[in-house]
Amino acid sequence: MASNYYPYSKYTRVWIPDPEEVWKAAEITRDYKEGESVLHLKLEDETPLVYSVGPSSNPLPFLRNPDILVGENDLTALSYLHEPAVLHNLRVRFLESNAIYTYCGIVLVAINPYEQLQIYGEEVINAYSGQNMGDMDPHIFAVAEEAFKQMARDERNQSIIVSGESGAGKTVSAKYAMRYFATVGGSSNDTNVEDKVLASSPIMEAIGNAKTTRNDNSSRFGKYIQIGFNKYYHIIGANMRTYLLEKSRVVFQAEDERNYHIFYQLCASASLPEFKDLSLSSAEDFTYTSLGENIFIEGVNDAEDFKKTREAFTLLGVKDSSQNNIFKIIASILHLGNIEICSERDGDSCHILRDDVHLQHFCRLLGVELQQMEHWLCHRKLVTTAETYVKNMTTKQANNARDALAKHIYARMFDWIVEHINKALYTSTKQHSFIGVLDIYGFETFEVNSFEQFCINYANEKLQQQFNSHVFKLEQEEYMKEQIPWTLIDFYDNQPCIDLIEAKLGILDLLDEECKVPKGTDQNWAQKLYQQHSSSAQFQKPRMSNTSFIVVHFADKVEYQCEGFLAKNRDTIYEEQINILKASEFQLVADLFQEKGDVPPAKSRVNVRAMKTVPKVPNKEHRKTVGHQFRSSLHLLMDTLNATTPHYVRCIKPNDYKEAFSFDSSRAVQQLRACGVLETIRISAAGYPSRWTYPDFFSRYRVLMKKSDKASSDKKLVCRNLLEMLIKEPDMFQFGKTKIFFRAGQVAYLEKLRADKFRSACIMIQKTVRGWLQRLRYRKIRKMAIALQRYGRGYLARRYADYLRLTRAAIICQKQFRMVRDQQEYLRVRRAVVTIQAYTRGMFIRRIYQEFLLHHKAMIIQKNVRGWLQRKKFRRARDAAIIIQCAFRRLRAKRQLKQLKIEARSAEHLKKLNTGMENKIVQLQRKMDDQSKEYRTQNEQLKTVNASLGSEVTKLQKELTQLRSQQEDGGQLMSLQEELERLREELQEAHALRKRLEEEHSSEKMDLTQRVEELENENSLLKSEKEELNQRILQNSQSSKEEVSSVSLQSELDQERQRYQNLLKEFSRLEQRYDNLKEEMSLNKFHPGHRRNPSTQSSLESDSNYPSVSTSEIGDTEDSIQLVEMGVEKAAMDISLFMKLQKRVRELEQERKRLQTTVDKMEELAKRKGSESKGSVLEQETADLAYNNLKRQELESENKKLKNDLNELRKTIAERASQNSSSNELQDSYNLLVSQLKSASEELDARKEEVLILRTQIISTAQLQEDKQNEHTDEPDSVPKVNNSKEPVDKDEALRAYHGLCESKKLLESQLQSQSRQHKDELEALHHQIALLKDDIEKKQELLALSPEARVDYSVQQEITRLTNDNLDLKELVEKLEKNERKLKKQLRIYMKKVQELEAAQAAAQSSRSKQELTRQVTVQRREKDFQGMLEYNKEDEALLLKSLISDMHPSKVSATVPCLPAYILFMCIRHADYINDDQKVESLLTSTINTIKKVLKKNNEDFEMTSFWLANTSRLLHCLKQYSGDEAFMTQNTAKQNEHCLKNFDLAEYRQVLSDLSIQIYQQLIKVAEAAIQPMIVSAMLESESIPSLAGVKPMGYRNRSSSMDTDADSPTSYTVKGLIRQLGQFVTTMRDHGLDPEIVGQVVRQLFHSINTNTLNNLLLRKDVCSWSTGMQLRYNTSQMEEWLRGNNLYQSKAAATLEPIIQVAQLLQVKKKTSQDAEAICSMCTALTTQQIVKILNLYTPLNEFEERVTVAFIRNIQNHLQERNDPGQLLMDTKHIFPVLFPYTPSALSLEMLHIPASLGLEFLLRV
Repeated sequence: MASNYYPYSKYTRVWIPDPEEVWKAAEITRDYKEGESVLHLKLEDETPLVYSVGPSSNPLPFLRNPDILVGENDLTALSYLHEPAVLHNLRVRFLESNAIYTYCGIVLVAINPYEQLQIYGEEVINAYSGQNMGDMDPHIFAVAEEAFKQMARDERNQSIIVSGESGAGKTVSAKYAMRYFATVGGSSNDTNVEDKVLASSPIMEAIGNAKTTRNDNSSRFGKYIQIGFNKYYHIIGANMRTYLLEKSRVVFQAEDERNYHIFYQLCASASLPEFKDLSLSSAEDFTYTSLGENIFIEGVNDAEDFKKTREAFTLLGVKDSSQNNIFKIIASILHLGNIEICSERDGDSCHILRDDVHLQHFCRLLGVELQQMEHWLCHRKLVTTAETYVKNMTTKQANNARDALAKHIYARMFDWIVEHINKALYTSTKQHSFIGVLDIYGFETFEVNSFEQFCINYANEKLQQQFNSHVFKLEQEEYMKEQIPWTLIDFYDNQPCIDLIEAKLGILDLLDEECKVPKGTDQNWAQKLYQQHSSSAQFQKPRMSNTSFIVVHFADKVEYQCEGFLAKNRDTIYEEQINILKASEFQLVADLFQEKGDVPPAKSRVNVRAMKTVPKVPNKEHRKTVGHQFRSSLHLLMDTLNATTPHYVRCIKPNDYKEAFSFDSSRAVQQLRACGVLETIRISAAGYPSRWTYPDFFSRYRVLMKKSDKASSDKKLVCRNLLEMLIKEPDMFQFGKTKIFFRAGQVAYLEKLRADKFRSACIMIQKTVRGWLQRLRYRKIRKMAIALQRYGRGYLARRYADYLRLTRAAIICQKQFRMVRDQQEYLRVRRAVVTIQAYTRGMFIRRIYQEFLLHHKAMIIQKNVRGWLQRKKFRRARDAAIIIQCAFRRLRAKRQLKQLKIEARSAEHLKKLNTGMENKIVQLQRKMDDQSKEYRTQNEQLKTVNASLGSEVTKLQKELTQLRSQQEDGGQLMSLQEELERLREELQEAHALRKRLEEEHSSEKMDLTQRVEELENENSLLKSEKEELNQRILQNSQSSKEEVSSVSLQSELDQERQRYQNLLKEFSRLEQRYDNLKEEMSLNKFHPGHRRNPSTQSSLESDSNYPSVSTSEIGDTEDSIQLVEMGVEKAAMDISLFMKLQKRVRELEQERKRLQTTVDKMEELAKRKGSESKGSVLEQETADLAYNNLKRQELESENKKLKNDLNELRKTIAERASQNSSSNELQDSYNLLVSQLKSASEELDARKEEVLILRTQIISTAQLQEDKQNEHTDEPDSVPKVNNSKEPVDKDEALRAYHGLCESKKLLESQLQSQSRQHKDELEALHHQIALLKDDIEKKQELLALSPEARVDYSVQQEITRLTNDNLDLKELVEKLEKNERKLKKQLRIYMKKVQELEAAQAAAQSSRSKQELTRQVTVQRREKDFQGMLEYNKEDEALLLKSLISDMHPSKVSATVPCLPAYILFMCIRHADYINDDQKVESLLTSTINTIKKVLKKNNEDFEMTSFWLANTSRLLHCLKQYSGDEAFMTQNTAKQNEHCLKNFDLAEYRQVLSDLSIQIYQQLIKVAEAAIQPMIVSAMLESESIPSLAGVKPMGYRNRSSSMDTDADSPTSYTVKGLIRQLGQFVTTMRDHGLDPEIVGQVVRQLFHSINTNTLNNLLLRKDVCSWSTGMQLRYNTSQMEEWLRGNNLYQSKAAATLEPIIQVAQLLQVKKKTSQDAEAICSMCTALTTQQIVKILNLYTPLNEFEERVTVAFIRNIQNHLQERNDPGQLLMDTKHIFPVLFPYTPSALSLEMLHIPASLGLEFLLRV
């Protein structure tokens, strides 16, 4: 070491002991010199401290590690290895980073968080699978993966030893390790062994775990589970061994503890009907479950756990009957504990009450005799050499015997369950290797330690010895492998302690010996121990006790109390009680206690025998004590572990209060000492704990090297020279083959030198920068001063100029002001003079005006006075004249009044008055006469009514007298009258109710009519809206610039595609699995013991008939999706009608195919016979006749169907007419319609006759032409036979005439039959009409008899049924008409085809006869000219075609031709098969093509080129089937020639669906192959490679990166760069484009690969602390920018691939931004939108500075981030789903290639194909 370096100098940080925190941090404030007695320190709270040091009493304190090393994944990577460093590192990781796992060399330290963490999902298992142990963050999955990998690599059995004290999490760690093996090494068949292995956990937890004060789910036994693997490393079985079950817990629990979970689970489910016979209740009612005084566990539902336990039993194959027996045994134990044993008066005996219910239940549940069990629970048998005695027991002895029996029953049941679990997990397959998981108790020390703690600590001593030797062995192997000199490391050997326990005359031997003594006691055993081992250093006697002893274990001293050791070691159980249980009527109970080799004993008496008997030799198993059995099983376990490669997991309990993420340093240190972690540190520190590879050391410390050394290629030499120069002591380091080994503290020294170098460089940079800044500041200030001076002088000059300018302006202003002032003064004086003159002149004028005005007013007064006087005089004269007139007129009126009075007294005046009164009197007299007449008539009517009423009264009186005579009681009349009144009231109420109902009904009817009108209006509106929507959809489909669908529809489509493609993926996986199983079966059957041959069977041989798959009902998924996207799909159709039509279309299509095949067969027969000799003319005619008969039968059948339809239509119209029979117009219209239909049918029959006659004529003329042609062709050879040829011609004519007569006869017969059927139908129709009319009359009569309300309801119901029937009839009529239309169209197409074939055959025959002299070249040109884009092949050549195009095809063969050439050739062959209407040929070719493609892909399942090639061809074949299908939706971009090439006869929609599914499967295989190719490159290229040189820094690593845990050697690590990854992606894209794959598909493939790159990179970064740094963020951002540039360069940026990189881009930004203030937190939250809250917090926790100049992320900042992100609803998982596949969409891309211009190279060997 350098001489100028001394560690205990100023500012050095150290650790000092503390009684509360164990270790406390401090800093040296004054340099320490050797020999000084004190050390001046300063605590973290700035408190000064004088720390005394001495060579013997108080050594120098431990040095602290640099901050850069705090929080390391591996404790051995620390520079200073000691207890405070380990404790502090664990504390920081646990509290600040929430990391519960930490490596310590080969040990995984797991701290129980007391909280559920989301770090055990399947995505985490996938992330750790296949990774080296040091590459990822510490995890239980990493240990499991290391064990699994070493088992596969080294072919050596492995063991995982999980230890720790109760509550530390051992069971959970073991469970997760087994889950990892079950997931990674799943069984290869359907036996689900991994599920059974996992199912054993809930069972063992139920029967072996209990709540203690330290743990709610504490394992009270040890277990070792061996998981077996076959040679393919799949799980085939498992086996479990258990150790030292705590049986005492069955009968005793401490306060706040519980018994085993199964008891409480069973009590919680006691209310179930199947458990009624157990007679259980709450757990509080039983002694064995209520001793702890708390039967509940917070957050645990015992009933739900019991369901899981039963499900696990069922999964492991335990029958329901056996389960019920187990539960009976458990219930019997509870009842046994409640049996009350009463003491007798003497105190030496006891008894049980006769009516003890629990004893009865106990005996009933176990099937034993009540009297015997009652007797032997209170008595025991003593056997001597002479006699056998039955002795009474005291109450205490009986209770102890009862508890011992309960413990024994439970232990036997526990062993039985373990045995049956092993049977369920057993396999007959040969086990190749295994991995064992040991879940065993850790070192325990309590206030009172008994036999259980002694056995537990004994086991831990053995395990610690094995651990120490293994660690030492690894150290030796590492040193030997690196070829460095090493000396023997002194480590703690606990063999003396083990000898003290298990050696001869050791503690266990003396215990067994004392147990054999008849009257041995714990005190005697203790005295023997004192005498034997008092001289041993590992044994001590307590000062204050004679019944306890102390053993010095490796972890601590433990004092054991001897009380109970003998009883627990003996485990005494009385044989009489066991014999009773052996005689149980239940077989399971008897088998539990039946020893191996035992014979069921005969019935024995319990009385004293007088004769001498030989005592029974006890069983060998009974002679073995518990200590002896435990020692034997422990030795067996150690032998197993020594034969395997061990892996260690040490579980630590952070506190005793079960608080989440709370760390108690004193408890943690105690456990670290006990579990051997500190011993590992000590062994490591004694050697060379720090180890660096040469490249890492060179990269880390190159700043300390010279410039010439950096350029050297020999890095080892450079490192050697550097270390020899820096560290002067050669013993402080060693050079190995691949690594450099350092003593403790040397890495810290190197880090200090590196930091000093950086610090000096920083000072130099700061000095230079500060000088430059000062110079820059001086220049800036000087420049500013000059500018200020210039501006100041200019300002003064401008100010003087302004002064002069203002002075001149002031003078001018004064001149002007004075001028204006004098002018204004003059004008003011002038205005004053003028004003005075004006006022003076006005005054004089006003005076004159006043005088004139007074004079005028006087004249007016005089005028008015004079007028008033004259008017007063006139009024006086007028009033006097009026008075005189009035007096005169009064006098004259008085005279006239007197004259009138005289006249009124005369008779003439009275006569004049009475003339009008006579008429009135006459009228009144007439009115009185009329009233009298009316009165008389009313009197007469009243008399008649009175008479009738009187008769009725008499009648009623007679009836009343009769009733009174009949009934003596007179109260009956009153009751009848009351009843009459009541009936009247009810009648009135009924009338009122009826009126109300009528009103309501009328209102309801009005509402219904209004509602019907509203619905009709709404229906019309909906129809109009539907039409508008359809028009909009068509318009939207035509306008390509508008968006087709919204984001929600697109997401739904994507989800639907993804679900469908996931189903396809699962189907292909199951299909592959089926093929593998089939091949394996064939291999086992036919080739035993040989190597597996590649399978040549089809992956779909069983379903080669694709049309049988009814996919048309579901629809062509891809086509439908594309049609929806194009907006052409008629989505507004009625679904039910559509399905019925579709079904009917399929039926018609099948019928057409059947008829077509029949016709084709007849035509082939006719053609063959036409080519034979003349003698076959009659056979040909019969074939033609048969053909005509077949067509005629078809027409007749159609005629029948049409007539049936007609009759149904008639019936419908008749029914409608009968319903409206009151209307004569409807009847007339019906008759008119019937007459029209009759005339139409007659005309149809006539036309059919004409068609048949014409057809016979056509056939006869065709036959005559053929005969003439035959005569012409045979003329040269038959000249002598010309005269003899007339006779055959006449015979032929006669034969034809005879056939014509037969045909006409048949025609007439058919007409007569049809007419008779027609008349019968009409007659039936009339009868039916009459019946309908009768029914209608009856219904109307019934309707008239109904009430108005019922009548209205009935009419409404009838109207609804009528409308429904009409609707259904119309639908059926439409279906029938459409069916007939389609059928006629198909027949017309067939006839046209036949005519075309006939014309073509005639033309070909003429051309072949007339132009035989043409050369071959002309023929070839003619064929090319007439080529229709079809290829003809024979059915026999189909296999050769598929072999040439698919099986033997390689992309290189067609690389120079048109892309997707095999797809075009196959489609041209399909076109020809469609052209010749050969459905079998089409079906066979398509099915064989699909199966052959699957075979090729299965054979080349890892070849990207082949997969891409066949994906392109399959998709192109699919596009061709769509493009030439004849569907208008796919013909929009076709040329006229391409439209002529459309398929004519077959609808291949079902095959399009199959090809679409196949394309999806090939796409998924392509993604799988591509991801497998880039998988090893992703992490190395994106995170580990130095894209920006000299940016990344290397930190010191620990044991995890040693060569034994790596797959590759350190000398040649496999590394990839971003350029290599981009090069690989470029190769993929080039290959796909060369094969002609659609650009959209290429973009989707790239998007999926970019998603895989993103997920793998992000998941790896989230599980690696070493890459979460600023430099990695810089590298990652640079790498992602390179990927984006590659996308732009290849025109793939629009494929949404760049968006998949958004998470890792944000991760890179998160690693680079500042992380201090609240503003930084807000910026991070707004920036990281693609990351979840858990991912952001995890990255911040993992962020690690690479040097001391960086600062860690504080806990407060992380809490601030969490508070900001609380509103987010992020998913709970941390890692991204690496198996997610985006739904693929195959867009329709028609080809512009003309099929007739396609060139087929001769190299393909397809000469047998003929162009058509």
